[in-house]
Amino acid sequence: MTYNELTTRDQADAPEITGERADLLAMLAKHRHFLRFTTRELTDEQAGRRTTVSELCLGGLIKHVTAVERNWVEFILHGPSAIGDVDTMTEADQARWVDGFRLLPGETLAAVLADYAEAARRTDELVATLPDLDVTQPLPKAPWFESGERWSARRVLLHVITETAQHAGHADIIRESLDGAKSMG
Repeated sequence: MTYNELTTRDQADAPEITGERADLLAMLAKHRHFLRFTTRELTDEQAGRRTTVSELCLGGLIKHVTAVERNWVEFILHGPSAIGDVDTMTEADQARWVDGFRLLPGETLAAVLADYAEAARRTDELVATLPDLDVTQPLPKAPWFESGERWSARRVLLHVITETAQHAGHADIIRESLDGAKSMG
């Protein structure tokens, strides 16, 4: 499926909502668009290429943001067990996390984009149907979270928006380094 087909499908399938939920989803959709737009007209090889000193590539960024969005949706629904404690991570868990930033052999940009579209659809559906954005869950144990802190569904969505925007910026730099194309300008 091409980028344009995914964008059109996302818009056609979007639930009819208003107010705060519409605003949150509009901002998330904007940053998803810029992230996906960085992959336009790329081959799988280009999407997997590192163009900076970091390990990041465009396909890997899409995979990472997909995983982040999925994990936080599961957190909203099921609490901290959906994310897990950093202390219980095995070497295999850590290796899977690192691989989540790469386009691995056999993976395609089209499949990664389709997976992202499915994760986005699920998030949008949850935002449209969740009875209360104020519902909270305790955060899992991790050095980057304060002990005992709880996040509301709203705060989780704001975090997903922030994460998506940040990685869209990373993607723009990687794409410009790859072939000079820019998302804006």
